[in-house]
Amino acid sequence: MRSELFAQEHLEVEGTGQFVRQSSKMMKVELSQGSVVALAGSMVAYQGDVHFEHQGAGGIAKFVKQRLTGEGLPLMRISGTGEIFFANRAADVHVIQLEGESLSINGANILAYEDTLSSDIQMMRGAGMMSGGMFNTTLSGSGQVAILTDGPPLVLDAGEAPTFVDPDAAVCWSAGLHVQLKTAIGMKALLGRTSGEEVQLGFVGQGFVVVQPSENMRFGGQDSGRQVDNQTRSGGGFNLGDLIR
Repeated sequence: MRSELFAQEHLEVEGTGQFVRQSSKMMKVELSQGSVVALAGSMVAYQGDVHFEHQGAGGIAKFVKQRLTGEGLPLMRISGTGEIFFANRAADVHVIQLEGESLSINGANILAYEDTLSSDIQMMRGAGMMSGGMFNTTLSGSGQVAILTDGPPLVLDAGEAPTFVDPDAAVCWSAGLHVQLKTAIGMKALLGRTSGEEVQLGFVGQGFVVVQPSENMRFGGQDSGRQVDNQTRSGGGFNLGDLIR
């Protein structure tokens, strides 16, 4: 059998790490021990003896944070031995190796991460209650995390100058950055004569900010954002199973 489908560019990519990008849109996890946490429904294929389980919030404190902030997404824990392939709505996949650092990331942009990383939902420093409370997921420790961007990303050095980003375009940033909410809502907003750019996230300090060329990903666009929200709420509000890790 012959076809351009069997060209080298379409074959499985071997690698030395646990997270191996297969293409700009897909990632493979080599699993031999431990487990990984991934976005529920993001598995597209696997080989071997692999087990999928619902990932609970990890206790009542995290459960309450997820419900109050809306930052939590349905996750699954994967264990066993084999290779698992992940993708979501053909979004671009990027792998970040954390070496004792902390990364603040929009939960909607998380594809998977190693269970060696600790996760928490935290209020953005400086954005605070003035904005009604803006929250992000913080991953800390040593391990790999795969993130999604809606198109090729841009990495900005926040140390060069104060950096301002549309909240829906911000993907992740160094957790040590000071974050502030910049608003310019006045009489023009009341008259309907705004530019549509009245709210931005400002970043100050030493670190980086990753921006995607889209303002719609909450998650993968407005429609899928509603689907994820419906998944989170399915079963009607309080779910005792969410308290169990």
